[in-house]
Amino acid sequence: MFSFLSRLSAMFFTMTLLGATAWSAGDRANTTIPNPAIDAPITTTKAEQTAVVAGGCFWGIQAVFQHVKGVISATSGYSGGSAKTAEYELVSTGETGHAESVKITYDPSQITYGQLLRVFFSVAHDPTQLNRQGPDEGTQYRSSIFYGSDEQKRIAEAYIAQLEKAKVFPHPVVTQVVPLKAFYPAEAYHQDYAAHHPNSPYIVYNDAPKVAHLRKQFPDLYTGK
Repeated sequence: MFSFLSRLSAMFFTMTLLGATAWSAGDRANTTIPNPAIDAPITTTKAEQTAVVAGGCFWGIQAVFQHVKGVISATSGYSGGSAKTAEYELVSTGETGHAESVKITYDPSQITYGQLLRVFFSVAHDPTQLNRQGPDEGTQYRSSIFYGSDEQKRIAEAYIAQLEKAKVFPHPVVTQVVPLKAFYPAEAYHQDYAAHHPNSPYIVYNDAPKVAHLRKQFPDLYTGK
């Protein structure tokens, strides 16, 4: 079991060792990710729908989607395991089955599920890294899409197949597409972590570049909120 502070210390140490080899959003800043060929239509009326994704530390995923137009809220949490082990100290062992995840609540009259996935694959994380993202390693950092409906499953699987056929990435996409059984919000100190700690070395190196590339690659979707 790892405490919050010990995890931060370990991450900083790993970042120092990895140096230039550690993944950052800038490594794929110029990669063009196509629009999904299969997607949900924009609705004619405002509503609220949810999407749950995982791709490394939830701080960065949350920060990215908090800057996407049409997103009402983004919440850090845990998916893939049981309620009794949905605690940071336990999830950090990698033995609970959870992935650090983010629940995105969005307005389908402003943005589609497929467009959210395009952001997810483009700037939020590297979908070719198995059970890790940059300095973070373990199954709790796996790339996953937790679908909440047959439509979400269809769109996600079709999009991954589209990206693979087009050979968008130099390595195979390892993102899992699995049913959402439950989402458990993370502890309060994890929520809006990037916004509250913009000068943290971890945020500066790993997460701030993701938001910057969101703004550069998707100016029509970016919001400074």
